[in-house]
Amino acid sequence: MSNLALFSTLLFILITIMISYWQKLGLERDLAINTVRSAVQLFLIGYVLQYVFRSNQPGLIILIIMMMIGVASLNVSQRAKGFRGIWWKVAITIAFTETLTLVLMLGFRIIEPTPRYIIPMGGMVAGNSMIACSLFLSQMNREVETSSGEIETLLALGATTRQSIQDVLARAVKASMIPNIDNMKTVGLVMLPGVMTGMIVAGASPIEAVRYQILIMFLFAASPAVTSMLLSLITYRMWFTKDSMLSEKSRRYSS
Repeated sequence: MSNLALFSTLLFILITIMISYWQKLGLERDLAINTVRSAVQLFLIGYVLQYVFRSNQPGLIILIIMMMIGVASLNVSQRAKGFRGIWWKVAITIAFTETLTLVLMLGFRIIEPTPRYIIPMGGMVAGNSMIACSLFLSQMNREVETSSGEIETLLALGATTRQSIQDVLARAVKASMIPNIDNMKTVGLVMLPGVMTGMIVAGASPIEAVRYQILIMFLFAASPAVTSMLLSLITYRMWFTKDSMLSEKSRRYSS
């Protein structure tokens, strides 16, 4: 793609900004800032990856994966600012999913042990896990707030904190997986996913592109499930006091 063609893609953003201004949606500032921010971030990571691919040093690969996990965890932690220790709990969850996924892919030789495969796959898993964590925490806060009476009744009847909040956890985990499940239902019929489209545009065989896209779709189905279930196990106590009572913060919280 030429620089002129790349620059011309700004027309899509300009049209969106004009529509937002016309409809008084107030999205102009966010669109402008995030357009510049995303472009700068992508160019920077492009130069970094070019260096990492050429050097092929394991330490740099691990460093980039850790950076992805850290940034993803920081972004998710903004969803639950009132809860102490949420960052490291999210980081542990994403790191576990990331490690499990990469070990399986490398162990079964699904991908080659090179930066060109490990970093993009790791980035997709981290990003997908980040979205699952954000959706889980947002839904969990809403569920606890609306089901506080039910939870307190179960506690009064002698249920443990885990038993009293089990149904709420299940609903939150399911909600965090809805986007990926919906994508799996319509992939190939409603849209051609990004990896497949990119490979086809780059000249790869459609069948080969489909093979890689199936790998990505299976990853996107498994990683949010593992992430949400693990996060539910290590965070559900945050909605209770030390005396195993539903906290006031849980009742008032609005995501």
